[in-house]
Amino acid sequence: MPLLDLAGVAEALDDAREAVDAALRHRALRRSGGAVAAEIGLRSAVASAALEGHRYDVEEVRAGLVTDPVLQGALRASVALDGLVPAWRTAPRQALARLHLLAARGCVDETELGRPVGDPGVTARLDGLCTLITGTGSGTAPALLRAAVVHGELLALRPFAGPNGVLARAAGRLALVAGGLDPRGLIAVEVGHLAREPEYVGAAGAFATGTPDGVRAWLRHCGAAAQAGAEQLRAVCDAL
Repeated sequence: MPLLDLAGVAEALDDAREAVDAALRHRALRRSGGAVAAEIGLRSAVASAALEGHRYDVEEVRAGLVTDPVLQGALRASVALDGLVPAWRTAPRQALARLHLLAARGCVDETELGRPVGDPGVTARLDGLCTLITGTGSGTAPALLRAAVVHGELLALRPFAGPNGVLARAAGRLALVAGGLDPRGLIAVEVGHLAREPEYVGAAGAFATGTPDGVRAWLRHCGAAAQAGAEQLRAVCDAL
């Protein structure tokens, strides 16, 4: 299925790319990039946990008042993304295992951390996804398209025990970082997904069907979420 030929997909991804590029040129990033990155990481993790059904106020989390393991796992995964880029490009299964260890600690038995479920069908599709990530042909596709496919496929597969949504969203952001669209991890895509939560849930379910209309709905949603993430970055920069 030529994904960029699906109606409205190329346009949605182009619009998102323009919004991301514009946000990454904000002048505040020259002097306060570290503070912005920390704030974006916090907001992204809080949004990802909320999408997993664990909702907390950002200020409560900032104050260290929330010990929920799902939220703490989302925070750990968010902080770790930059260091996982080399593994993602060459050994994505290893990167996914590390993300699961970070995201699911305290949520599942320690013996399950970093280990995919034993279902042969899931294993085969996970192998195919990892091949897609490292394959030379996939490198010509837009980074946001690849990230959306990674995110959607991991949501559909649920290849690990515990909070697979946190894992899938972290992997999607990691794909954006590794793919060069968001090299500093400053686009809070999770915030965009949360802002359009009913659409996020519905489009993810549609993607799992594998139909052209379902895949199209998911890819267009991911474009809109990236645009919202870019708006969040601009808001954080403006506040500084």
